[in-house]
Amino acid sequence: MTTASTGAREVADAVTAVPGVTGLYGGAFGEIATYLPGGRVSGVVVDDDSAHVHVVVDMDHDLRGVADRVRRRIEELTGLPVTVTVEDISVHTDRLGADPTAGSTTDD
Repeated sequence: MTTASTGAREVADAVTAVPGVTGLYGGAFGEIATYLPGGRVSGVVVDDDSAHVHVVVDMDHDLRGVADRVRRRIEELTGLPVTVTVEDISVHTDRLGADPTAGSTTDD
């Protein structure tokens, strides 16, 4: 088993290595995170008896399959029961021929 501080970073790295995961989701206000001295790991909450992971999945992948692979990988890594939440899906705009900057605004 791992401690929350080292475990959260290892979990984040393992999750983002799963095919189909395009990112971690930290919540609207950053509330889904493991807080560490000097920083935090967004999208991952690891405590003494469980782990929670919130992910963004590519739309071309099976959402349930990706979530299951994430859960199994993190259970193997930590030895803890894991809850995986698919918070959003992502679309590769370049595949669709869209300009990824179209419609974006900045306050300069």
